[in-house]
Amino acid sequence: MNTDAFRHLYGYHFSENRIMWDRYVAQMSDEQFTQAINYSLGSVQNQIVHLIWVDDVWFSGLRGIALPEPLHPANFPNRESIRAHWDVVEQNMHNYLAQLRDEMLFEKPLEGEDENLAVWQVLLQVVNHGTDHRAQIFRVFSDMGIKTVSQDYIFYAYDNP
Repeated sequence: MNTDAFRHLYGYHFSENRIMWDRYVAQMSDEQFTQAINYSLGSVQNQIVHLIWVDDVWFSGLRGIALPEPLHPANFPNRESIRAHWDVVEQNMHNYLAQLRDEMLFEKPLEGEDENLAVWQVLLQVVNHGTDHRAQIFRVFSDMGIKTVSQDYIFYAYDNP
């Protein structure tokens, strides 16, 4: 286990988020994007705002800064504002990952209920959480008749050795 492996795994995470956005979300009608769904967190918009916020919370904790307040979909007037905020969160994640060193993976920088988690565990949690919610969003796409592609990590690994 080393930081290069985690940077590779995050390449997958960022890539799959971008594919989901560019291929599907950006092409949806506003009605589809905000449609109330009786599944998981509701609309595609709600799911994506949740994904962004959770990534930001975990990485804020890793960076030792104040945790952000929960994001509310209603505070984003359009998809462009969501994408702009997501880009900032991802850039902060990239910046953290760029300075990550192998010995940091075993540190326990968090407080409260997460105080016993090592950095490597948090990093795995964030990617796993993203995969889970993308799968939920893809299920919504399927219910809407939108055909999607696999988000399996292995396909990313084949293309990014």
